[in-house]
Amino acid sequence: MKNYKKPKKFDRDIVIIGAGAGGLVCALIATTLNAKVSLIEKYRMGGDCLNTGCVPSKALLRSAKWLHQTKRAQAFGFKSVDVDFDFADIMDRVQRVIKTIEPADSVERYTELGVDCILGEARITSPYTVEVNNRTLTTRNIIIAAGAQPFIPPIPGIEKIDYLTSESVWSLRDQPEKLVVLGGGPIGCELSQAFARLGSQVTQIEMLPRIMAREDPEVSDFIEKRFRAEGIDVRGSHAARDFVVEGEKQFLVCDHQGDAIKIEFDRLLIAVGRTARVEGYGLEELGIKLTARNTIEVNHYLQTNYPNIFAVGDVAGPYQFTHTASHMAWFATVNALFGGFKKFRVDNSVIPWATYTDPEVARVGLNEQEAKEKGIDYEVTRYDLRHLDRAITDEEANGFIKLLTKPGKDKILGVTIVADHAGELITEYVLAMKQKLGVNRILGTIHIYPTLAEANKYAAGEWKRAHAPHWLLKLLERYFSWRRGA
Repeated sequence: MKNYKKPKKFDRDIVIIGAGAGGLVCALIATTLNAKVSLIEKYRMGGDCLNTGCVPSKALLRSAKWLHQTKRAQAFGFKSVDVDFDFADIMDRVQRVIKTIEPADSVERYTELGVDCILGEARITSPYTVEVNNRTLTTRNIIIAAGAQPFIPPIPGIEKIDYLTSESVWSLRDQPEKLVVLGGGPIGCELSQAFARLGSQVTQIEMLPRIMAREDPEVSDFIEKRFRAEGIDVRGSHAARDFVVEGEKQFLVCDHQGDAIKIEFDRLLIAVGRTARVEGYGLEELGIKLTARNTIEVNHYLQTNYPNIFAVGDVAGPYQFTHTASHMAWFATVNALFGGFKKFRVDNSVIPWATYTDPEVARVGLNEQEAKEKGIDYEVTRYDLRHLDRAITDEEANGFIKLLTKPGKDKILGVTIVADHAGELITEYVLAMKQKLGVNRILGTIHIYPTLAEANKYAAGEWKRAHAPHWLLKLLERYFSWRRGA
Protein backbone atom coordinates (compact mmCIF):
# COMPACT_ATOMS: atom_id res chain seq x y z
CA MET A 1 0.00 0.00 0.00
CA LYS A 2 1.41 3.35 -1.06
CA ASN A 3 1.75 6.40 1.18
CA TYR A 4 -0.22 9.42 0.01
CA LYS A 5 -0.04 12.97 1.31
CA LYS A 6 -3.24 14.01 3.02
CA PRO A 7 -4.60 17.39 1.84
CA LYS A 8 -4.94 20.20 4.37
CA LYS A 9 -8.54 20.81 3.29
CA PHE A 10 -11.18 18.92 1.31
CA ASP A 11 -13.87 19.74 -1.23
CA ARG A 12 -16.14 16.97 0.00
CA ASP A 13 -16.87 14.86 3.07
CA ILE A 14 -17.68 11.85 0.89
CA VAL A 15 -17.38 10.99 -2.79
CA ILE A 16 -19.53 8.02 -3.79
CA ILE A 17 -18.79 5.99 -6.91
CA GLY A 18 -21.92 4.35 -8.30
CA ALA A 19 -25.56 5.49 -8.12
CA GLY A 20 -27.24 2.13 -7.66
CA ALA A 21 -29.09 1.13 -4.50
CA GLY A 22 -26.01 1.31 -2.26
CA GLY A 23 -24.71 4.59 -3.60
CA LEU A 24 -28.10 6.31 -3.56
CA VAL A 25 -28.72 5.37 0.07
CA CYS A 26 -25.22 6.52 1.05
CA ALA A 27 -25.85 9.86 -0.66
CA LEU A 28 -29.27 10.26 0.95
CA ILE A 29 -27.97 9.58 4.45
CA ALA A 30 -24.93 11.85 4.04
CA THR A 31 -26.88 14.80 2.67
CA THR A 32 -29.58 14.37 5.33
CA LEU A 33 -26.79 14.80 7.92
CA ASN A 34 -25.69 17.99 6.08
CA ALA A 35 -22.44 16.47 4.86
CA LYS A 36 -21.10 17.63 1.51
CA VAL A 37 -21.30 14.69 -0.86
CA SER A 38 -20.69 14.01 -4.54
CA LEU A 39 -22.31 11.05 -6.27
CA ILE A 40 -20.68 9.87 -9.50
CA GLU A 41 -22.47 7.59 -11.95
CA LYS A 42 -20.97 6.28 -15.18
CA TYR A 43 -24.11 4.87 -16.79
CA ARG A 44 -27.63 5.51 -15.47
CA MET A 45 -28.95 6.66 -12.10
CA GLY A 46 -30.65 3.85 -10.25
CA GLY A 47 -28.02 1.32 -11.25
CA ASP A 48 -28.71 -2.27 -12.22
CA CYS A 49 -31.75 -2.72 -9.98
CA LEU A 50 -33.82 -0.03 -11.66
CA ASN A 51 -32.57 -0.31 -15.21
CA THR A 52 -31.69 -3.96 -15.86
CA GLY A 53 -32.41 -5.99 -12.74
CA CYS A 54 -35.13 -6.09 -10.10
CA VAL A 55 -37.57 -3.60 -11.61
CA PRO A 56 -37.71 -4.80 -15.24
CA SER A 57 -37.62 -8.47 -14.29
CA LYS A 58 -40.51 -8.15 -11.86
CA ALA A 59 -42.51 -6.17 -14.42
CA LEU A 60 -41.97 -8.94 -16.97
CA LEU A 61 -42.84 -11.63 -14.44
CA ARG A 62 -46.09 -9.86 -13.57
CA SER A 63 -47.21 -9.78 -17.21
CA ALA A 64 -46.23 -13.41 -17.67
CA LYS A 65 -48.08 -14.45 -14.52
CA TRP A 66 -51.26 -12.67 -15.62
CA LEU A 67 -51.14 -14.45 -18.97
CA HIS A 68 -50.57 -17.77 -17.19
CA GLN A 69 -53.60 -17.17 -14.96
CA THR A 70 -55.83 -16.68 -18.02
CA LYS A 71 -54.79 -20.15 -19.11
CA ARG A 72 -56.15 -21.42 -15.78
CA ALA A 73 -59.52 -19.78 -16.43
CA GLN A 74 -61.57 -22.86 -15.58
CA ALA A 75 -60.02 -23.04 -12.12
CA PHE A 76 -61.55 -19.60 -11.43
CA GLY A 77 -64.96 -20.46 -12.84
CA PHE A 78 -64.57 -19.21 -16.41
CA LYS A 79 -65.07 -21.38 -19.45
CA SER A 80 -62.17 -19.77 -21.33
CA VAL A 81 -60.22 -16.54 -21.77
CA ASP A 82 -58.62 -15.50 -25.03
CA VAL A 83 -55.70 -13.06 -24.90
CA ASP A 84 -54.22 -11.31 -27.90
CA PHE A 85 -50.85 -9.68 -27.31
CA ASP A 86 -47.66 -8.55 -28.97
CA PHE A 87 -44.37 -9.38 -27.27
CA ALA A 88 -43.05 -5.91 -28.11
CA ASP A 89 -45.93 -4.37 -26.14
CA ILE A 90 -44.98 -6.46 -23.10
CA MET A 91 -41.39 -5.22 -23.31
CA ASP A 92 -42.62 -1.65 -23.80
CA ARG A 93 -44.60 -2.01 -20.59
CA VAL A 94 -41.39 -3.04 -18.83
CA GLN A 95 -39.78 0.21 -19.98
CA ARG A 96 -42.84 2.17 -18.87
CA VAL A 97 -42.52 0.73 -15.37
CA ILE A 98 -38.85 1.75 -15.28
CA LYS A 99 -39.76 5.28 -16.41
CA THR A 100 -42.42 5.51 -13.70
CA ILE A 101 -39.93 4.69 -10.93
CA GLU A 102 -37.01 6.54 -12.51
CA PRO A 103 -37.75 10.04 -11.06
CA ALA A 104 -37.22 8.73 -7.52
CA ASP A 105 -33.62 7.89 -8.44
CA SER A 106 -32.98 10.81 -10.78
CA VAL A 107 -30.29 13.46 -10.87
CA GLU A 108 -32.99 16.09 -10.44
CA ARG A 109 -34.34 14.58 -7.24
CA TYR A 110 -30.97 14.02 -5.62
CA THR A 111 -29.77 17.46 -6.66
CA GLU A 112 -32.83 18.98 -4.97
CA LEU A 113 -31.93 17.00 -1.86
CA GLY A 114 -28.48 18.59 -1.84
CA VAL A 115 -26.36 15.91 -3.49
CA ASP A 116 -23.78 16.94 -6.09
CA CYS A 117 -24.64 14.46 -8.86
CA ILE A 118 -22.01 13.97 -11.54
CA LEU A 119 -22.54 11.88 -14.66
CA GLY A 120 -19.13 10.67 -15.74
CA GLU A 121 -16.42 8.07 -15.32
CA ALA A 122 -14.72 8.23 -11.93
CA ARG A 123 -11.14 7.30 -11.22
CA ILE A 124 -9.65 7.09 -7.74
CA THR A 125 -6.17 8.62 -7.91
CA SER A 126 -5.38 8.58 -4.19
CA PRO A 127 -7.25 7.86 -0.95
CA TYR A 128 -8.25 11.53 -0.97
CA THR A 129 -8.79 12.36 -4.65
CA VAL A 130 -11.19 11.27 -7.35
CA GLU A 131 -10.98 12.41 -10.97
CA VAL A 132 -14.11 12.81 -13.08
CA ASN A 133 -14.75 14.78 -16.28
CA ASN A 134 -11.25 16.34 -16.12
CA ARG A 135 -11.89 17.54 -12.57
CA THR A 136 -10.17 16.44 -9.38
CA LEU A 137 -12.29 16.26 -6.23
CA THR A 138 -10.62 16.12 -2.84
CA THR A 139 -12.53 14.18 -0.21
CA ARG A 140 -12.12 12.93 3.35
CA ASN A 141 -13.81 9.63 2.46
CA ILE A 142 -14.63 7.53 -0.60
CA ILE A 143 -17.44 4.97 -0.80
CA ILE A 144 -17.28 2.48 -3.68
CA ALA A 145 -20.70 1.24 -4.77
CA ALA A 146 -19.80 0.15 -8.31
CA GLY A 147 -22.05 -2.93 -8.37
CA ALA A 148 -21.60 -6.03 -10.51
CA GLN A 149 -22.10 -7.20 -14.07
CA PRO A 150 -23.08 -10.47 -15.75
CA PHE A 151 -20.33 -13.08 -15.87
CA ILE A 152 -19.70 -14.42 -19.36
CA PRO A 153 -18.17 -17.91 -19.19
CA PRO A 154 -15.26 -18.60 -21.58
CA ILE A 155 -17.06 -21.32 -23.53
CA PRO A 156 -15.48 -22.07 -26.93
CA GLY A 157 -17.48 -20.59 -29.79
CA ILE A 158 -19.37 -18.09 -27.65
CA GLU A 159 -17.86 -15.25 -29.66
CA LYS A 160 -19.97 -16.44 -32.61
CA ILE A 161 -23.23 -16.01 -30.69
CA ASP A 162 -25.21 -12.81 -30.29
CA TYR A 163 -26.07 -13.74 -26.72
CA LEU A 164 -28.30 -11.95 -24.23
CA THR A 165 -27.64 -11.21 -20.56
CA SER A 166 -29.77 -9.86 -17.74
CA GLU A 167 -28.60 -6.41 -18.89
CA SER A 168 -29.27 -6.67 -22.62
CA VAL A 169 -32.40 -8.86 -22.67
CA TRP A 170 -34.61 -5.80 -22.12
CA SER A 171 -33.85 -4.52 -25.61
CA LEU A 172 -35.67 -7.50 -27.14
CA ARG A 173 -38.76 -6.74 -29.21
CA ASP A 174 -39.04 -10.02 -31.12
CA GLN A 175 -39.94 -12.99 -28.96
CA PRO A 176 -37.45 -15.86 -29.11
CA GLU A 177 -38.94 -19.03 -30.54
CA LYS A 178 -36.31 -21.37 -29.09
CA LEU A 179 -34.59 -19.86 -26.07
CA VAL A 180 -31.73 -21.51 -24.22
CA VAL A 181 -31.17 -20.15 -20.72
CA LEU A 182 -27.73 -20.95 -19.39
CA GLY A 183 -27.91 -21.01 -15.60
CA GLY A 184 -30.16 -22.45 -12.89
CA GLY A 185 -29.84 -19.72 -10.28
CA PRO A 186 -32.43 -17.05 -9.39
CA ILE A 187 -32.04 -14.96 -12.57
CA GLY A 188 -32.06 -17.99 -14.85
CA CYS A 189 -35.12 -19.46 -13.14
CA GLU A 190 -37.14 -16.25 -13.13
CA LEU A 191 -36.51 -15.47 -16.78
CA SER A 192 -36.98 -19.09 -17.90
CA GLN A 193 -40.47 -19.16 -16.43
CA ALA A 194 -41.37 -15.69 -17.73
CA PHE A 195 -40.37 -16.42 -21.33
CA ALA A 196 -41.98 -19.86 -21.27
CA ARG A 197 -45.28 -18.38 -20.07
CA LEU A 198 -45.14 -15.81 -22.86
CA GLY A 199 -44.81 -18.61 -25.40
CA SER A 200 -41.10 -19.26 -25.99
CA GLN A 201 -39.83 -22.83 -26.12
CA VAL A 202 -37.36 -22.68 -23.22
CA THR A 203 -34.52 -25.06 -22.43
CA GLN A 204 -32.79 -24.32 -19.13
CA ILE A 205 -29.23 -25.61 -18.75
CA GLU A 206 -27.65 -26.16 -15.34
CA MET A 207 -24.22 -27.67 -14.77
CA LEU A 208 -25.15 -28.90 -11.26
CA PRO A 209 -27.61 -31.76 -10.75
CA ARG A 210 -30.47 -29.39 -9.85
CA ILE A 211 -31.61 -25.81 -10.30
CA MET A 212 -31.65 -23.41 -7.33
CA ALA A 213 -28.78 -25.32 -5.78
CA ARG A 214 -28.52 -23.01 -2.76
CA GLU A 215 -31.93 -24.16 -1.58
CA ASP A 216 -32.85 -27.51 -0.08
CA PRO A 217 -33.40 -30.34 -2.59
CA GLU A 218 -37.14 -30.47 -1.93
CA VAL A 219 -37.38 -26.79 -2.89
CA SER A 220 -35.48 -27.38 -6.12
CA ASP A 221 -37.65 -30.41 -6.89
CA PHE A 222 -40.84 -28.44 -6.25
CA ILE A 223 -39.87 -25.63 -8.62
CA GLU A 224 -38.49 -28.01 -11.26
CA LYS A 225 -41.76 -29.97 -11.31
CA ARG A 226 -43.67 -26.71 -11.78
CA PHE A 227 -41.31 -25.70 -14.59
CA ARG A 228 -41.72 -29.02 -16.38
CA ALA A 229 -45.50 -28.82 -16.02
CA GLU A 230 -45.34 -25.44 -17.75
CA GLY A 231 -43.29 -26.83 -20.63
CA ILE A 232 -39.77 -25.78 -19.61
CA ASP A 233 -37.14 -28.35 -20.58
CA VAL A 234 -34.93 -28.37 -17.47
CA ARG A 235 -31.55 -30.00 -18.09
CA GLY A 236 -29.59 -30.65 -14.89
CA SER A 237 -26.04 -32.04 -14.93
CA HIS A 238 -25.47 -30.50 -18.35
CA ALA A 239 -22.08 -28.79 -18.63
CA ALA A 240 -21.83 -26.37 -21.55
CA ARG A 241 -18.93 -27.48 -23.75
CA ASP A 242 -19.04 -25.32 -26.87
CA PHE A 243 -21.22 -23.44 -29.33
CA VAL A 244 -21.59 -24.51 -32.94
CA VAL A 245 -23.03 -22.56 -35.87
CA GLU A 246 -24.17 -24.61 -38.86
CA GLY A 247 -25.53 -22.38 -41.61
CA GLU A 248 -28.55 -20.56 -40.18
CA LYS A 249 -28.74 -22.78 -37.11
CA GLN A 250 -27.05 -22.38 -33.71
CA PHE A 251 -26.38 -25.16 -31.24
CA LEU A 252 -25.12 -25.52 -27.69
CA VAL A 253 -23.20 -28.74 -27.09
CA CYS A 254 -23.29 -30.02 -23.51
CA ASP A 255 -21.56 -32.86 -21.72
CA HIS A 256 -24.11 -35.02 -19.91
CA GLN A 257 -23.13 -38.27 -18.25
CA GLY A 258 -20.42 -38.89 -20.81
CA ASP A 259 -22.56 -38.02 -23.83
CA ALA A 260 -22.45 -34.94 -26.05
CA ILE A 261 -25.94 -33.38 -26.15
CA LYS A 262 -26.69 -30.93 -28.98
CA ILE A 263 -29.39 -28.32 -28.30
CA GLU A 264 -30.66 -25.96 -30.99
CA PHE A 265 -31.64 -22.37 -30.20
CA ASP A 266 -32.34 -19.08 -31.89
CA ARG A 267 -31.56 -16.93 -28.83
CA LEU A 268 -29.24 -17.56 -25.90
CA LEU A 269 -29.61 -15.97 -22.47
CA ILE A 270 -26.55 -16.23 -20.20
CA ALA A 271 -27.44 -16.15 -16.49
CA VAL A 272 -24.61 -17.95 -14.70
CA GLY A 273 -23.90 -15.30 -12.11
CA ARG A 274 -22.55 -11.78 -11.69
CA THR A 275 -19.04 -10.53 -11.05
CA ALA A 276 -18.07 -7.41 -9.11
CA ARG A 277 -17.00 -4.32 -11.07
CA VAL A 278 -13.45 -3.89 -9.79
CA GLU A 279 -11.62 -2.69 -12.89
CA GLY A 280 -11.23 0.62 -14.65
CA TYR A 281 -11.44 3.12 -11.83
CA GLY A 282 -8.13 2.91 -9.98
CA LEU A 283 -8.31 0.03 -7.51
CA GLU A 284 -5.30 -1.79 -8.88
CA GLU A 285 -3.13 1.34 -8.93
CA LEU A 286 -3.98 2.09 -5.29
CA GLY A 287 -3.40 -1.51 -4.24
CA ILE A 288 -6.89 -1.99 -2.85
CA LYS A 289 -7.14 -5.62 -1.82
CA LEU A 290 -9.57 -8.06 -3.42
CA THR A 291 -10.94 -11.34 -2.10
CA ALA A 292 -10.62 -14.74 -3.72
CA ARG A 293 -14.12 -14.12 -5.14
CA ASN A 294 -12.81 -10.98 -6.87
CA THR A 295 -14.80 -8.62 -4.68
CA ILE A 296 -13.33 -5.73 -2.70
CA GLU A 297 -12.03 -6.92 0.64
CA VAL A 298 -13.65 -5.04 3.54
CA ASN A 299 -13.60 -5.41 7.32
CA HIS A 300 -16.56 -5.44 9.70
CA TYR A 301 -16.84 -1.67 9.32
CA LEU A 302 -16.84 -1.93 5.49
CA GLN A 303 -13.40 -0.33 5.27
CA THR A 304 -10.89 -1.43 2.65
CA ASN A 305 -7.18 -1.59 3.42
CA TYR A 306 -7.39 2.22 3.25
CA PRO A 307 -9.44 3.14 6.35
CA ASN A 308 -11.15 6.10 4.64
CA ILE A 309 -12.19 4.10 1.55
CA PHE A 310 -15.31 1.98 2.02
CA ALA A 311 -17.17 -0.47 -0.24
CA VAL A 312 -20.83 -1.53 -0.22
CA GLY A 313 -23.20 -3.71 -2.20
CA ASP A 314 -22.35 -6.18 -4.94
CA VAL A 315 -18.81 -4.89 -5.35
CA ALA A 316 -18.06 -5.96 -1.77
CA GLY A 317 -20.45 -8.88 -1.30
CA PRO A 318 -20.92 -11.48 -0.05
CA TYR A 319 -24.60 -10.90 -0.89
CA GLN A 320 -25.76 -9.51 -4.24
CA PHE A 321 -29.13 -8.09 -3.28
CA THR A 322 -30.51 -4.57 -3.54
CA HIS A 323 -31.68 -4.67 0.06
CA THR A 324 -28.26 -5.73 1.39
CA ALA A 325 -26.61 -2.90 -0.56
CA SER A 326 -29.00 -0.46 1.13
CA HIS A 327 -28.36 -2.14 4.47
CA MET A 328 -24.58 -1.84 4.09
CA ALA A 329 -24.90 1.78 2.98
CA TRP A 330 -26.02 2.95 6.41
CA PHE A 331 -23.00 1.40 8.12
CA ALA A 332 -20.50 2.68 5.56
CA THR A 333 -21.86 6.24 5.60
CA VAL A 334 -22.08 6.53 9.37
CA ASN A 335 -18.61 5.02 9.80
CA ALA A 336 -17.20 7.37 7.17
CA LEU A 337 -18.68 10.47 8.79
CA PHE A 338 -18.36 9.56 12.48
CA GLY A 339 -15.81 6.74 12.61
CA GLY A 340 -13.40 8.96 14.53
CA PHE A 341 -15.83 8.87 17.45
CA LYS A 342 -17.53 5.49 17.11
CA LYS A 343 -17.62 2.78 14.46
CA PHE A 344 -20.46 0.34 13.85
CA ARG A 345 -19.94 -3.27 12.75
CA VAL A 346 -22.16 -4.26 9.85
CA ASP A 347 -24.76 -6.76 10.98
CA ASN A 348 -25.29 -9.55 8.44
CA SER A 349 -26.78 -11.97 10.94
CA VAL A 350 -30.30 -11.93 9.49
CA ILE A 351 -30.31 -11.58 5.69
CA PRO A 352 -33.47 -12.55 3.78
CA TRP A 353 -33.87 -13.08 0.05
CA ALA A 354 -36.40 -14.31 -2.48
CA THR A 355 -36.47 -15.85 -5.93
CA TYR A 356 -39.53 -14.58 -7.79
CA THR A 357 -40.57 -17.73 -9.57
CA ASP A 358 -44.20 -18.77 -9.31
CA PRO A 359 -44.53 -19.86 -6.59
CA GLU A 360 -41.92 -17.64 -4.99
CA VAL A 361 -39.11 -19.03 -2.86
CA ALA A 362 -38.06 -16.93 0.13
CA ARG A 363 -35.54 -17.67 2.83
CA VAL A 364 -33.93 -16.21 5.93
CA GLY A 365 -31.26 -17.86 8.05
CA LEU A 366 -30.28 -21.50 7.70
CA ASN A 367 -31.82 -24.19 5.59
CA GLU A 368 -31.22 -27.89 6.15
CA GLN A 369 -28.30 -28.30 3.79
CA GLU A 370 -26.45 -25.35 5.34
CA ALA A 371 -27.16 -26.56 8.87
CA LYS A 372 -25.73 -29.98 8.00
CA GLU A 373 -22.66 -28.44 6.35
CA LYS A 374 -21.99 -26.34 9.45
CA GLY A 375 -22.73 -29.15 11.90
CA ILE A 376 -25.59 -27.25 13.56
CA ASP A 377 -28.27 -29.30 15.30
CA TYR A 378 -31.83 -28.41 14.37
CA GLU A 379 -35.44 -29.51 14.34
CA VAL A 380 -37.74 -29.18 11.33
CA THR A 381 -41.36 -28.08 11.39
CA ARG A 382 -43.34 -28.05 8.15
CA TYR A 383 -46.71 -26.56 7.28
CA ASP A 384 -48.32 -27.35 3.93
CA LEU A 385 -50.28 -24.51 2.31
CA ARG A 386 -52.87 -26.86 0.88
CA HIS A 387 -54.55 -26.53 4.30
CA LEU A 388 -54.65 -22.71 4.28
CA ASP A 389 -58.10 -21.21 3.59
CA ARG A 390 -56.85 -18.09 1.77
CA ALA A 391 -54.54 -20.12 -0.45
CA ILE A 392 -57.50 -22.33 -1.33
CA THR A 393 -59.76 -19.38 -2.20
CA ASP A 394 -57.00 -17.92 -4.39
CA GLU A 395 -56.41 -21.24 -6.18
CA GLU A 396 -52.81 -21.07 -4.92
CA ALA A 397 -52.95 -23.91 -2.40
CA ASN A 398 -49.47 -25.20 -3.10
CA GLY A 399 -46.12 -24.81 -1.39
CA PHE A 400 -45.00 -25.00 2.20
CA ILE A 401 -43.26 -23.33 5.12
CA LYS A 402 -40.20 -25.08 6.47
CA LEU A 403 -39.11 -23.89 9.89
CA LEU A 404 -35.76 -24.77 11.49
CA THR A 405 -35.47 -24.33 15.26
CA LYS A 406 -32.97 -25.09 17.98
CA PRO A 407 -33.68 -28.58 19.37
CA GLY A 408 -36.10 -28.37 22.29
CA LYS A 409 -36.28 -24.57 22.04
CA ASP A 410 -38.41 -22.10 20.11
CA LYS A 411 -35.38 -20.17 18.80
CA ILE A 412 -35.67 -19.76 15.03
CA LEU A 413 -32.57 -20.78 13.07
CA GLY A 414 -34.01 -20.31 9.61
CA VAL A 415 -37.13 -20.38 7.49
CA THR A 416 -37.81 -21.33 3.87
CA ILE A 417 -41.15 -20.48 2.29
CA VAL A 418 -42.36 -21.77 -1.08
CA ALA A 419 -45.64 -20.03 -1.78
CA ASP A 420 -47.50 -17.29 -3.57
CA HIS A 421 -46.11 -14.02 -2.13
CA ALA A 422 -43.43 -15.85 -0.16
CA GLY A 423 -41.28 -12.72 -0.33
CA GLU A 424 -43.93 -10.90 1.70
CA LEU A 425 -44.62 -13.75 4.11
CA ILE A 426 -40.98 -14.15 5.13
CA THR A 427 -40.86 -10.67 6.69
CA GLU A 428 -42.53 -11.78 9.92
CA TYR A 429 -39.78 -14.33 10.46
CA VAL A 430 -37.08 -11.79 9.56
CA LEU A 431 -38.43 -9.48 12.26
CA ALA A 432 -38.67 -12.33 14.75
CA MET A 433 -35.08 -13.44 14.15
CA LYS A 434 -33.73 -9.88 14.18
CA GLN A 435 -35.48 -9.09 17.47
CA LYS A 436 -34.71 -12.54 18.90
CA LEU A 437 -38.37 -13.51 19.19
CA GLY A 438 -39.18 -17.22 19.26
CA VAL A 439 -41.87 -19.32 17.63
CA ASN A 440 -44.16 -18.89 20.65
CA ARG A 441 -44.33 -15.13 20.01
CA ILE A 442 -45.54 -15.73 16.45
CA LEU A 443 -48.12 -18.22 17.71
CA GLY A 444 -49.35 -15.66 20.25
CA THR A 445 -49.80 -12.93 17.62
CA ILE A 446 -53.25 -12.35 16.11
CA HIS A 447 -53.29 -12.79 12.34
CA ILE A 448 -56.19 -11.55 10.21
CA TYR A 449 -58.45 -14.22 8.69
CA PRO A 450 -58.34 -15.11 5.87
CA THR A 451 -54.83 -14.13 4.83
CA LEU A 452 -51.76 -15.87 3.52
CA ALA A 453 -49.93 -14.55 6.58
CA GLU A 454 -51.93 -16.97 8.73
CA ALA A 455 -49.62 -19.65 7.37
CA ASN A 456 -46.90 -18.28 9.64
CA LYS A 457 -49.11 -18.73 12.69
CA TYR A 458 -50.15 -22.22 11.62
CA ALA A 459 -46.51 -23.20 11.11
CA ALA A 460 -45.87 -22.01 14.66
CA GLY A 461 -48.86 -24.09 15.75
CA GLU A 462 -47.34 -27.19 14.16
CA TRP A 463 -44.15 -26.54 16.15
CA LYS A 464 -46.16 -26.14 19.37
CA ARG A 465 -48.03 -29.39 18.85
CA ALA A 466 -44.75 -31.22 18.39
CA HIS A 467 -43.48 -29.73 21.65
CA ALA A 468 -46.62 -30.14 23.73
CA PRO A 469 -45.89 -31.04 27.40
CA HIS A 470 -47.25 -34.60 27.32
CA TRP A 471 -46.74 -35.13 31.05
CA LEU A 472 -48.92 -32.10 31.78
CA LEU A 473 -51.59 -33.21 29.31
CA LYS A 474 -51.71 -36.62 30.99
CA LEU A 475 -52.05 -34.92 34.37
CA LEU A 476 -54.88 -32.73 33.05
CA GLU A 477 -56.61 -35.79 31.65
CA ARG A 478 -56.63 -37.33 35.11
CA TYR A 479 -57.74 -34.04 36.69
CA PHE A 480 -60.74 -33.59 34.40
CA SER A 481 -61.64 -37.25 34.84
CA TRP A 482 -61.67 -36.71 38.62
CA ARG A 483 -63.80 -33.55 38.18
CA ARG A 484 -66.36 -35.54 36.22
CA GLY A 485 -66.45 -38.18 38.92
CA ALA A 486 -65.36 -40.82 36.49
